[in-house]
Amino acid sequence: MTSWLDDPTHREWLGRGLSDVLGFALRSIRPEGGFHHLDADGTPLPDHPPMLFLTARMAYSASAGVRHGVPGSGELLDHAMASLTGLHADREHGGWLTQPGTETRKATYDHVHVGLAASAALGVGHPGARALLDQVVEVVDTHLWDEGSRSLRESFAADWSDSEDYRGANANMHGLEAFLAMGHATGDAVWHERGLDIADRLINRAARENGWLLPEHFTADWEVLPEYNRDEPNHPFRPYGATFGHSLEWARFLLQLDASPLVGSPDWLVESADALARRALDGGWALDGRPGLVYTVDWEGAPVADVRLHWPVCEGIQLSASMVRLTGDQHWEGWYRRLWDHAARFWVDERGTWRNELDHEMREAGTIWPGRPDVYHCGGALSGPLEA
Repeated sequence: MTSWLDDPTHREWLGRGLSDVLGFALRSIRPEGGFHHLDADGTPLPDHPPMLFLTARMAYSASAGVRHGVPGSGELLDHAMASLTGLHADREHGGWLTQPGTETRKATYDHVHVGLAASAALGVGHPGARALLDQVVEVVDTHLWDEGSRSLRESFAADWSDSEDYRGANANMHGLEAFLAMGHATGDAVWHERGLDIADRLINRAARENGWLLPEHFTADWEVLPEYNRDEPNHPFRPYGATFGHSLEWARFLLQLDASPLVGSPDWLVESADALARRALDGGWALDGRPGLVYTVDWEGAPVADVRLHWPVCEGIQLSASMVRLTGDQHWEGWYRRLWDHAARFWVDERGTWRNELDHEMREAGTIWPGRPDVYHCGGALSGPLEA
């Protein structure tokens, strides 16, 4: 069977889709800086101020558009970079403001996204990228990286005091993503070495020891908190239980680490990526009788939050494309096609833009993330296979 990844018609379809979602994103440009959250029709949602990680993700997505020659991407990238160095910059304490004008803490999750943005922008030659990346390196080395545990701290007060007594897999996962990009952008092996240590702790140890259901929440000493946020199953960043979408993201980043020329490639990287992906897709698809992936499961693998979000599907698409390229296994070609069929039926609307969330009737909803706040995941699903 010829892979869709090599089919010119499919690749042309992916390119059109990337153009559609980035064209939709142009409507989110906020003249004062940052980006609006958009409703389904492209109207800005009220009472949703710009958020640092979404601004950084837009820079990353726009960089992919620039790389693939999508008109309008350069405007998106310029605005995102100007917002990161302007609106979001904390000129008093350094680093960046999560939500400018609020008292929100400085989160590692947000800050590592700036590293991802700067690295991607550097890769397409943006003139402001190098200086921004240098700032990220300083912040990571000064505040975020804990050399003793070889992992990332979680959050701080505005002046970098009051480090939170918590460690999260989510922030460290996106830290790994950023470190992969920073290593490729700079050629400095330290970033991939740090990423490998993060992955070893959370995947080769924590996920492996838990049947490939990854614990997400830990104390500052890295003791598992299995009941954390049991009463908040729909929390947008720290839900109770295991998150299959994150398993697929981790698996994708493990494959990138395996391919890195900057660090050794232990056998467990590909093995773990395969195990995480099979547990999420083979073991988690339609778990509650409806198509798709639930948001979270408990430690027995039963559904907890059964809302459907678009991003796990997008991560599954990118991961399966990477596995097809690495292994040639028809199992992953089957998943790549199945996930795109599912996306075309339920997630991609008539204009080529993506719904963010679906309710129990598989209709558009907004329980966790109202509207369509960004194009990072769907943009990755469209551009990632072009580069796999």
